[in-house]
Amino acid sequence: MSFSSLFTRLRSCSKPICNNLQRTSIFQRPQIRSSSLTEPVICSRKTPSNNSWIASLIPLAFAVSAGSLALHSHSLCLSDASLFDPKNVKIGGKDSTDYAVKGYHREIPPQLIEELKGICQDNMTLDEDERYVHGKPQNSFHKAVNIPDVVVYPRSEEEVSKIVRSCNKHKVPIVPYGGATSIEGHTLSPNGGVCIDMTLMNRVKALHVEDMDVVVEPGIGWMELNEYLKPYGLFFPLDPGPGATIGGMCATRCSGSLAVRYGTMRDNVINLKVVLADGEVMRTASRARKSAAGYDLTRLMIGSEGTLGVITEITLRLQKLPQSSVVAMCNFPTIKDAADVAIATMHSGIQVSRVELLDEVQVRAINLANDKKFPEVPTLMFEFVGTEAYSREQTQIVQKIASQHNGSDFVFAEKPDEKKELWKIRKEALWACFAMEPNSEAMITDVCVPLSHLAELISRSKQELDASPLICTVIAHAGDGNFHTIVLFDPTKKEQRREAERLNHFMVHTALSMEGTCTGEHGVGTGKMKYLEKELGIENLRTMKKIKGALDPNNIMNPGKLIPPHVCF
Repeated sequence: MSFSSLFTRLRSCSKPICNNLQRTSIFQRPQIRSSSLTEPVICSRKTPSNNSWIASLIPLAFAVSAGSLALHSHSLCLSDASLFDPKNVKIGGKDSTDYAVKGYHREIPPQLIEELKGICQDNMTLDEDERYVHGKPQNSFHKAVNIPDVVVYPRSEEEVSKIVRSCNKHKVPIVPYGGATSIEGHTLSPNGGVCIDMTLMNRVKALHVEDMDVVVEPGIGWMELNEYLKPYGLFFPLDPGPGATIGGMCATRCSGSLAVRYGTMRDNVINLKVVLADGEVMRTASRARKSAAGYDLTRLMIGSEGTLGVITEITLRLQKLPQSSVVAMCNFPTIKDAADVAIATMHSGIQVSRVELLDEVQVRAINLANDKKFPEVPTLMFEFVGTEAYSREQTQIVQKIASQHNGSDFVFAEKPDEKKELWKIRKEALWACFAMEPNSEAMITDVCVPLSHLAELISRSKQELDASPLICTVIAHAGDGNFHTIVLFDPTKKEQRREAERLNHFMVHTALSMEGTCTGEHGVGTGKMKYLEKELGIENLRTMKKIKGALDPNNIMNPGKLIPPHVCF
């Protein structure tokens, strides 16, 4: 039998083999035995006897195909050995539509457990409940068939280094864990392994007031950091979701509503310390505000989502607390009018701090959740900062721009309590949506386009959302072209999940057709991998995979995230 005919026959038989996986419903909590670390968790396989000859020929087929590839190209798939195991099922590759992240679990060596006990003492757990919480993101519809086998809570960089070195020696996967606010499956453990919870490393190590920078550990939250900085007249200007930690914000390259003025995480980090896959601790740069020395390893690590190393220290740029600020709100008859005003405001040259757009459905959710009576129409929220006179002048200019685009009911707040309450309502928009559908899950989109395309993208998306039977809201960081939709669906109804996925696909592909991105600030995780080849190109992904292979040859650092599994080099 020729190789081509052999491989064709094997490929035709591969589907029945994969279909013999025993799958656990992701809507039911899996039954996990924490007392035994030598048994596979959840994912298992039964191979019928009539397929046994096929299983035995699979290694031969891969060997022959590898030889054939060597003769015709220099391509090489870099992955862990489990990729070639028929029991291993991946997610997130090109054109993937699955949402349940599957993986192959192998037992944790008892020697590793003893080593971790020696390193962490009482700061580790095998408790089923703790492992389950760490394996299921709280605000993400993504699931995984496995959860971490062990959760460790290091207190120092030295402990992190020792943990990583031991895991690398035993080739056991590592998943870094912060505030658990990510929504694209970043902290899933599809292959089990060790979850490194960084929340005990939450100190401010050094504050340099004159240099306007601060050195912190990764477990500190951005809100807690700003409370610490307030007496010094300083603040850290990024504001993602409540509960986010600085380490996780670096890992996902997040931003928030203030990015229109202050930039994203990559613009506000001076340097990092990172534990690499072999346990070595690397500093990415000096504390100088700018440097042309060597590769920019700081930016390489920011947005790497734990796939290249574990961040243990961050030096951040700080800003002076503004002398004065004004928060303004304005209503519009259509969402396009609101988007046009956001764009016109940016073109005017006004240095706004925030430009947030809410559609009428989101405003309705806010009213319901907060017992408010805001007009349920498309709404823009602005923040202007500077001196008192300058802030008011900016407000008047934007009010004039809004009136030229059918804006009405232009109101503003200057009292601290009023301003704080308005932004608190905006920050809790996701939880407000659940007030409309308490038993639903949320699929949250995160597309971003060049500013000139924002109005068209939102208008086209809004038509699809309004025609859908699902409840969908729109929230946009309109000043930099980034907008989100919250699509609520019943997780027990397949047709609703499919509809939510269809809407997500529509918005992502529409954004990509406008030279935009599938993720402006939430990151890739497992949920956005399927879009990366179309957005970045296969050459880009091959380069990323080469970097990953050089820094993490055993593929232990958050495997199965960021880089699609089909990418070869």
